[in-house]
Amino acid sequence: MTPVKTRAAQIARALPGLALIGTLAAATSLARADEAAIRKNLADHMPKLPKIDEVNKTPIPGIYELRLGSDILYSDETGAYLFEGALLETKSQTDLTKARIDKLSVVDVASLPLKDAMVFKQGTGERKLVVFSDPNCGYCKRIERDLVSLKDVTIYTYLIPILGPDSNAKSRDIVCSKDSAKAWRAWMIDGVTPARQSDKCDPAVLARNLDLSRKYKIHSTPAVVFEDGTRAPGALPLDRIEERMKAAAKKA
Repeated sequence: MTPVKTRAAQIARALPGLALIGTLAAATSLARADEAAIRKNLADHMPKLPKIDEVNKTPIPGIYELRLGSDILYSDETGAYLFEGALLETKSQTDLTKARIDKLSVVDVASLPLKDAMVFKQGTGERKLVVFSDPNCGYCKRIERDLVSLKDVTIYTYLIPILGPDSNAKSRDIVCSKDSAKAWRAWMIDGVTPARQSDKCDPAVLARNLDLSRKYKIHSTPAVVFEDGTRAPGALPLDRIEERMKAAAKKA
């Protein structure tokens, strides 16, 4: 009888664990069923919806997060309803949508093609900063004047002409200049129009820069990227740039 009792005791001890495993398996199976339903129904009802890269549960029962590239939408568990907007956690006043988008927007700084950037080394150049900019962007000119004041930093500027034909022409003349970095700052800070360059120049770097900006969903200028890959749109004031650079350096 002892072996039987021992076996029974072993089963009894295992039951809580088995129950937990069964519960987790059921929850996982249900989540997968919900994901399948969401994908199928949205594909049937909204065939022009961009590809859904991920479906994740949210803290709200029955509501799922849909990731489409770096964009976030939300759906019920069947895909019958689709909505967008900020999901707020009220106790901590945390914008969960923004936190998620910020995470998805991180740039892999180590993999950036630095050869395609204009490089400005100031002081020791120890710190790093990346900027995406357009020559006809007023806010870009404003931030450029502030960037000159940064100490001990190397700034990598990717020229992306997104504001029309004149931006294309100016960008071409700048990147085809003998010293593109000098021509860039002369235009952005001093208002010196870049010299017209020969038609023999091949500004292929601009196409690569535009591809890079599309990869990281950079649709406006200026876009500032810090050492830890986090980024900020718009012309941040100098003190805010310094603050973000110090925070990024600690995490990088």
